Amino acid sequence: MNVPLLLGAGLAAGVVNAIAGGGSLITFPALLAAGLPPVAANVTNSIAVCPGYLASVAGSWRDLPGRVAWGLVPAALAGTAAGCALLLLGPESTFEGVVPFLVLGASLALLVPKKESRTAHPAVTHALVAGISVYGGYFGAALGVMMIAGLSFALAEPLRRISALKNVTSLVSGLTTAVVFGLFAPVDWLAVAVVAPAAIVGGFAGAKAARRIPARILRAAIVGFGVLVSGWLFLR
Repeated sequence: MNVPLLLGAGLAAGVVNAIAGGGSLITFPALLAAGLPPVAANVTNSIAVCPGYLASVAGSWRDLPGRVAWGLVPAALAGTAAGCALLLLGPESTFEGVVPFLVLGASLALLVPKKESRTAHPAVTHALVAGISVYGGYFGAALGVMMIAGLSFALAEPLRRISALKNVTSLVSGLTTAVVFGLFAPVDWLAVAVVAPAAIVGGFAGAKAARRIPARILRAAIVGFGVLVSGWLFLR
């Protein structure tokens, strides 16, 4: 096992997840390069990056609209559980075929002008979070990109608050996958022990950086990264 490779990937993924999402596209290929089969790499990756989400929440706590965050927890939990069931019980090829289109669409959605004074009905917000969380439970790469796009569409909040909410829903999704995959999937726990601590450090540092980046620059960075992620998914 290439420990330096996994340490570096975990650190970078934690930073990227906190700022824009998509850190799994760093750790997942690194786990494949370390010799894990695709399914084992996928479930190992989901558990390994989970602690980084906790650090991201801690780092963005001051920007978090608490009432909204607590309301989104059940939707994120239910959607992620459904996605995990799809991965473990259903065919993988059909869902993977639409993943690049989902990531690209979510990224470009951030370019659509939005009036900050309007907020969608709570049911719409919950449905969006649940639907995106299904994807998070199934594969999870660029989950943060998609979640930011969905929350930006539904909520009249500054982007730094949207990013903080994204960290909470990502944490819920990560904890759910950790429990389900830890019990029922072929997790490489040694790889988790290497990647997870690095993801914690990177997640906390990334969340602090996100608070200092102007909204326009942060939005452009998220869109650009999301387009790159979708391109990688189309080609892999």
